[in-house]
Amino acid sequence: MKLGVRLCVLVISLQLWALGQRQELELEQVLVFCDDKDVEAAVDLALVKYNEKLPYGNQLALYQILEASTAQSDSGTQYFVEFNGRVTDCPAGGNKVWRDCDYLSTGNQVPSPCNATVHMTETDKEVLAVFCDPVVEAPVVAERSTCLGCPREIDVDSEDLKAPVTYSITRFNADSDSSHHFVLNSVGFATRQVVAGFRYRLMFDMRKSNCSKADHKELNDECHPDAEDVELAHCNSTVDVAPWRHETAEANVECAPGPLQNFEVFRRRPPGWSPLRNFNNFAEATPASTASAKEESLEESQELSLTAVTTASRDPEPAMPPITTAESPFHCPSKPWTQLVPLTIPSPAQEKSTTPPTVVEGCFSDLDLLGKK
Repeated sequence: MKLGVRLCVLVISLQLWALGQRQELELEQVLVFCDDKDVEAAVDLALVKYNEKLPYGNQLALYQILEASTAQSDSGTQYFVEFNGRVTDCPAGGNKVWRDCDYLSTGNQVPSPCNATVHMTETDKEVLAVFCDPVVEAPVVAERSTCLGCPREIDVDSEDLKAPVTYSITRFNADSDSSHHFVLNSVGFATRQVVAGFRYRLMFDMRKSNCSKADHKELNDECHPDAEDVELAHCNSTVDVAPWRHETAEANVECAPGPLQNFEVFRRRPPGWSPLRNFNNFAEATPASTASAKEESLEESQELSLTAVTTASRDPEPAMPPITTAESPFHCPSKPWTQLVPLTIPSPAQEKSTTPPTVVEGCFSDLDLLGKK
């Protein structure tokens, strides 16, 4: 008889406990601000609890609170928080808490997402659950080693393009059936490759000039684009040069009518660069040609300034500023707990400027492929 009563009492107790749990689960959650002081206190408790249980490694510190909500019950308030943590320089099991630690700047660390449930009353605070994904290292992308002998893109305004562009245009003018010489309009793309010399691959377009082939045997300083009779041609060319051999360059040029396509910006040749004259005399610059180049540079600068002023005056109104974190709903995600100082790796240019070049015995460079002595 007594055993039966005890079983009834136990069953009723279990049912009441299950009902209470169901009511707790069915509590309505309300979003709250991520920078709320109670939310930050709940995250602090959760991280302290999490770090206490770490068997090895380094402690986690708060990085950003992503989302927070609360649910009210008769026993108090439950906080449900999602946040990101970052590995610190404090080892697990140490005397410091995460607030006294600094982020570990490894250069490839990914924030660890965490979830926590904290029950808080006026007199008591308890971490019901806290979980963080294992710390994941970002995939390491190996730097590609230098490919000796492979084509490399070069700037379309490079001085090194004077000779190959001149060879290409000279070859086109010699082989074409046009009654007039063509001059350079723009260079869209260029590469250089070390072979038995240098191999240039160029994409450029040209304009018909005012110099007829009957009156001018070759291009000279008097030749310029014909403003009245506009005619364009775009070309792909391959030029092999080896200046130290004193051999004539080999140019293979393929052209078609029309301007160069598929390039959003065409760069004009820089002032003072005139690769359109006879390439045998291309290194000789006369005072007259220098003065002409300066005048051309001044005219281009004035044109660019006028264009900039006109564009600014036509601008209808400034763009709206982007929404910042402070303007986002509930201030989520919150601002980083502290500033992350990433690991800085000097660029090759900085290393080159600060560290004298070292020559390692047995290593090769592009110049070694040229066979120069």
